Amino acid sequence: MRPYFADLPKTALGAAYWLFAVYLLLPLALMTAMSFKDASFVAFPITDWTLNWYAQVLNDKQFIEASLYSIGIALATTAAATVIGVWIALLVSTEGIWGKAIIFALACLPAVVPGLINAISMRIFIRTVDIPTGTAAIILSHAVHAVPFVVIMVLTRLRSMPANLVDAARDLGADRFVAFLRVTIPYLMPALLGGMIFCVLTSIDDFVRTFFLGGYKPTLPMLIFAKVQGGMSPEINAMATIVLVVTAAVGVYAEHLTRRSRN
Repeated sequence: MRPYFADLPKTALGAAYWLFAVYLLLPLALMTAMSFKDASFVAFPITDWTLNWYAQVLNDKQFIEASLYSIGIALATTAAATVIGVWIALLVSTEGIWGKAIIFALACLPAVVPGLINAISMRIFIRTVDIPTGTAAIILSHAVHAVPFVVIMVLTRLRSMPANLVDAARDLGADRFVAFLRVTIPYLMPALLGGMIFCVLTSIDDFVRTFFLGGYKPTLPMLIFAKVQGGMSPEINAMATIVLVVTAAVGVYAEHLTRRSRN
């Protein structure tokens, strides 16, 4: 028989995990609960419940415009980051390239630089090259921040790719470009899907870079920040809950697509 205390490490790890899960989920649950409160202030107890705040948010023209603007920026960011990230990953994985470690380190640098420092440096850069603040500057900054995640995911997938797949395509008459489109890209698709979804979510959620580089048109985080300055209300909780539910659904669907692509 195994001694009782032999299972204690596993039990402690399980308890620590669930405590951490509660720590993460409890604030979200409280935020969501407050979005149903039939009052104009955020405080317990909740005596009456209503869906009016959600109806008000979904009919709010400013919220819809900010959401569409954020989605447009996220899609443009994803396209740019994916192309650049795949190119860098292919470069790093190619044999005979000098300085691959330096290239990889520079590509991943934006992921480890604090967001505030990154935003300030990008603000200085766009002023130096005479790019006005606004949509183009935001997309540039978001893409720079998203590229490292695409590089890491694609490079990890590339390193598990059998070399004879491309060789077989070349032996059958395909040139390098056709082999890349018909062999490499389909094999990379799980990593590409994961990286693209990650780019979309991080771009929509990005506040610091948008704050430093944005123009007069607010993104969704900027709109929520502006409303918070006037005091918390269940309307803000409803906005945040909608964003939470949509991003969680996108993340779960992306995980489903990634798993299905690997099979």
